[in-house]
Amino acid sequence: MQNKAITLSELNNNIKKAIKNAFDTSYWIIAEISEININRTGHCYLELIEKDEFSDKITAKSRATIWAYTFRMIKPYFETSTGRELSAGLKIMVNGTVEFHEIYGMSLNIIDIEPTYTIGDLAKKRLNIIKRLEDEGVINMNKELEIPVVAQKIAVISSDTAAGYGDFVNQLENSDNGYKFYYKLFPALMQGDKAEDSIINALNKIYQYEDFFDVVVIIRGGGSKSDLSCFDSYWLAYNITQFPLPVISGIGHERDDTIVDIVANVKVKTPTAAAEFLISRIESFDEYLYDLQNDFVNNVNDFINNKITELDYLKYKFLPLVKQIIQTNRNNLFIYTNSLKNSITNYFEKQDTNLNQNAVNIYYQINNLISNKEHNLSFLVRSFKNIVNNRFLNEEQTLKIYENTAEYSNPVHILKKGYSITYKDGELIKSAEQLNRQDVITTKFYKGQAKSKIIDLKK
Repeated sequence: MQNKAITLSELNNNIKKAIKNAFDTSYWIIAEISEININRTGHCYLELIEKDEFSDKITAKSRATIWAYTFRMIKPYFETSTGRELSAGLKIMVNGTVEFHEIYGMSLNIIDIEPTYTIGDLAKKRLNIIKRLEDEGVINMNKELEIPVVAQKIAVISSDTAAGYGDFVNQLENSDNGYKFYYKLFPALMQGDKAEDSIINALNKIYQYEDFFDVVVIIRGGGSKSDLSCFDSYWLAYNITQFPLPVISGIGHERDDTIVDIVANVKVKTPTAAAEFLISRIESFDEYLYDLQNDFVNNVNDFINNKITELDYLKYKFLPLVKQIIQTNRNNLFIYTNSLKNSITNYFEKQDTNLNQNAVNIYYQINNLISNKEHNLSFLVRSFKNIVNNRFLNEEQTLKIYENTAEYSNPVHILKKGYSITYKDGELIKSAEQLNRQDVITTKFYKGQAKSKIIDLKK
C-alpha cells in the first residue's frame, strides 16, 4: 500500500493553524534575555532563555520579536521605569503572542512588558550578591584595612576621557594647602558589558605595585542605573574585598549605593569628593601635628616657668644659709691664715739658723778641698806639659814625613814626566766607560791644557 505524503509547506501550515487555534490569545511570559539585536529598521530581535535555578543550566529557549512601532514605546517605558537598558542578562516579564512562520518557525511576538518584575528581579539579585558576600565572610574585609594617615600615592581606576577623572585630578592639584600627590591612572571601561572584566584587569595591574601605592580610587561621573549596573557585580565586589590596598569608591550618584560602594573601604558621592577626602585626611594630620607642636611648646613653657618658680623659692630659702656658711668659712680662713703665717715664720727662722751653721761648715770644707785640688793640679800641669812636649815632637816628625810624601805625590811631578790628566765637566776621568761620543773633555798637561771632542770611542 502506497503511503500518502504531504509537502513540508502543508505540514508547516497545519502546524501554524494548530498553534493559532491552541494559542489564540496573548500570554505573560517570564524569561531571561540571552541575546538582543536591533536592526536598522528599528525591529528588535531577541533570544529568550530559562535556566534551572540550582544548576544554571538552560532548560528552555525561544526566539522573540518586538516590531519597531511597539519597540519605540516599550523601550523608553522600560528604561525610565527600571533605570536599566534592555540588555542581555536581564530577567523580564513580557506579554506576547505565539506565532509560527512557515519558513522561520516559531517565535514570540512581544506586545508589552512589565518593568516592575525586572526591578524586583534586579533587587533580588543584588540582595543575593550581598548575602553571598556576607555568608563568605568577605564583605567587610577591605573596610578592615587601615588607610595611611598621609595617603599621597594613589592608583586611580577610571576612564581616561571621563570628566570625573579630570575633576578628581584638578581637585588634588589645586588643594588650598598645596599638598603634593602622586597619582597613576589605570584606564578601564566604566560602563557596559565589558566594564566588570576591564575594572578587574586594572585591579590586577595595580596589585603588581601594591608595595608602592597607598590606596586605590575607583571613580566615575554620574549616570543612570543602567550605566552603573557593572558596579553591582559579584566578581568585581569579591575582587575588591580581597584586594590588599584600601579602595575608595567615588562613583557619581546620590541614589542607592552600588555593591562596590558597600564593600569598598570608603564610599564618597563623587570623584571630587574622593579627592577632598584624601586632602582632608592630610589636613587633619597637619592640624594634629600643629596641635602637637602647640602642646609641646606650651608644656615646655610651663616646665620652664615651674623651674623658674622653684629656683626662686630655693634662692629665697638657701640664701641665708649660704651667707652663714660663707661667714663661717671666712672666719675659719682667717684663723688658718694666721696659723699658717706663724708656722712659716718659725720655719724660716729655724732654717736661717741651720743655713748659717751649714755655711760655716761649707766654708772650711771648701778651703780644704781647694788646697788639695791646687796641689793635685800643679802636679797634673807638670805631667801634662811633659806629655804635650813629647807629643809635639812626635807629630812634627810625622808631619815632615807626610810633607815629603805629599811632595813626591804632587801631580805636577807626574805631569813633568809627560803624563796628563783628563776631566769631563770637572770630573776626573779614570776609565773610557765614563765617556760617550761627542763628549767634550779637558786634558791638563804640566804646562797648559787642551779641550777635545770624542769622535770615536772604544770601551
